[in-house]
Amino acid sequence: QVQLIESGGGLVQTGGSLRLSCAASGRTFSSSAMGWFRQAPGKERQFVCALSWSGSTYYTDSVKGRFTVSGTMTRDTVWLQMDNLKPEDTAVYYCAATAESFFGTRATHYDYWGRGTQVTVAS
Repeated sequence: QVQLIESGGGLVQTGGSLRLSCAASGRTFSSSAMGWFRQAPGKERQFVCALSWSGSTYYTDSVKGRFTVSGTMTRDTVWLQMDNLKPEDTAVYYCAATAESFFGTRATHYDYWGRGTQVTVAS
């Protein structure tokens, strides 16, 4: 059974940092793209960043220079380092993985999802 389990969320002040982790199990993810999405109350799920099987990364404009995605070679663990956090970063953050090596920015591109971890940035 495939599982993606996020951890590391919490409450932080504006300008602070958090490091999210995603533990992936149940299949081999070394050829998968691993993505992070977020969803704020009343809003659609939004792409944050992704890490391809080859190590390429892609970030949405609003987090460039502040967030960094990384992972182990096997992609059994993926991290999202979030620095200089802003109140608008407040959301539930989800880890996602593709079944194949396709690298995408839409939620529909991803086949496996975690349950999410809450990130709250206080102003």
